[in-house]
Amino acid sequence: MKVILQAKGLWKEFDGTPILKGIDFSVNEGEFIAIMGQSGSGKSTLLYNISGMDRATKGVIQFQGEDILNQDDNKISNLRLTKMGFIFQQAHLLKTLSIRDNIVLPGFKAQRKRREQIKEFAEELMKRTGINQIADHDIKKVSGGQLQRAAICRALINQPEILFGDEPTGALNSGATKEIMDIINKINVDGTTVILVTHDAKVAARADRVIFLADGNITDEIVLGKFKEKMTTDREKNMSEWLVKLGF
Repeated sequence: MKVILQAKGLWKEFDGTPILKGIDFSVNEGEFIAIMGQSGSGKSTLLYNISGMDRATKGVIQFQGEDILNQDDNKISNLRLTKMGFIFQQAHLLKTLSIRDNIVLPGFKAQRKRREQIKEFAEELMKRTGINQIADHDIKKVSGGQLQRAAICRALINQPEILFGDEPTGALNSGATKEIMDIINKINVDGTTVILVTHDAKVAARADRVIFLADGNITDEIVLGKFKEKMTTDREKNMSEWLVKLGF
């Protein structure tokens, strides 16, 4: 399989304190990776650095074979806009815009397609995620699960090669979590590479591969293979047992 993202000797320091300590990490095209670890282990820092949202202190980060660590801010911003999608624990939608307008905004900014094409694709995404009926709603008048669906649509509007998530289900109940993970799994099956930070064993059980961080190092890894709904119970049980062994 072709590698889409790779980190070599990745270090990150804050005020002289190392947070990431020489991490080597690679992701193949079409993989779904979950990153787990205790609070302070460096998992979110790893996500932000490999996605270009933050700059590593030293090392190499390659995206589609190109070193992004030494690119200027404008080039990295354009890369994130056009080839990467992001979902966070909070949706971070603009309060002055409707659901639809929040979704199309990154498409208009990227200027890769005509506005009518972007609007049409936004409608398709909203139908796929089940929020087309609230497209014109104010974001303060919809549920947390609906907001996350909108955030997923916004992340996909420029048809990115890779989707990053930092605890995207952390603020949701179990029902909404399953709905969001069903959507993310479908996105992955359709070909988008996915990397999620999570503390939830049920979320991690959806991934092809789970890596564990402790004190800024990758300490363990479990390979689960592609997720299928009928495997849910067994995978969740295996993940829970493995977490207990690791002391989580």
